[in-house]
Amino acid sequence: MTERHASLFRNGRNQAVRIPREFEMDGTEVLMRKEGDRLIITPIRRNRLLELLATWEPLDEGLPPVEDCPPQTREAF
Repeated sequence: MTERHASLFRNGRNQAVRIPREFEMDGTEVLMRKEGDRLIITPIRRNRLLELLATWEPLDEGLPPVEDCPPQTREAF
């Protein structure tokens, strides 16, 4: 496990921590929870499916032809 000392400081009425470069997280939001005296910070990943789909190449094949049938009629109960 990698450890490093970090500085706490005040930002207005909030306490903040400087996150060293090697601990930087992707995204713009995190989920914070406190377990005893530990503060656990987890990145929130949004739109992961959209990001994955954006990496896929479009399909060159079209849809198969579909027979255009007239609507079925059924007897009422």
